[in-house]
Amino acid sequence: MADEEMEDFEVDTSRMRPGLPPYDMEDHLLPMERRGACACCAWAFLVAAMNSLVFLLNFLLMASIFAVILLPTIVVVFFGFQCHSRVLHSSASYCKTLLDDSSSSALIILGFVIMSPLMVLAMVTYCRLARRLRLFMCFQPCARATYKGVKWPWREEGGRWNSQVKAWV
Repeated sequence: MADEEMEDFEVDTSRMRPGLPPYDMEDHLLPMERRGACACCAWAFLVAAMNSLVFLLNFLLMASIFAVILLPTIVVVFFGFQCHSRVLHSSASYCKTLLDDSSSSALIILGFVIMSPLMVLAMVTYCRLARRLRLFMCFQPCARATYKGVKWPWREEGGRWNSQVKAWV
């Protein structure tokens, strides 16, 4: 009786194979040709240099965005620490006339309180700009150094940006 019940519940496993489909069918129709050892090393250096340059540009853009957006926090905390008697106790005229220890403490607390929303704003600004400019599409895969004829992943035939770029994540 158990065999009869099992026959009723047979599952077609041909459609349930693990693995992802190929990334781009046109690239995988023919086997790719490998580069020679010397050419592979030269291309690997070129790809690594290009990826390092793209990383550096992304980092500089992110640092400049964070510096501009977090400038109010930096200024408020700096003046708070500069005029507090237990930290730096500057002899500047504004520290003597305007800021005492309690107001310096208030500036320090205010600076750290407004830092959280400004950090979120800075991260959102950088992510939107990076997505809009497609900065992460500039990184090159290592397969460009190993195989000949690897297509640029973000370009179409006409040299325009491809808006239908898809990746398996």
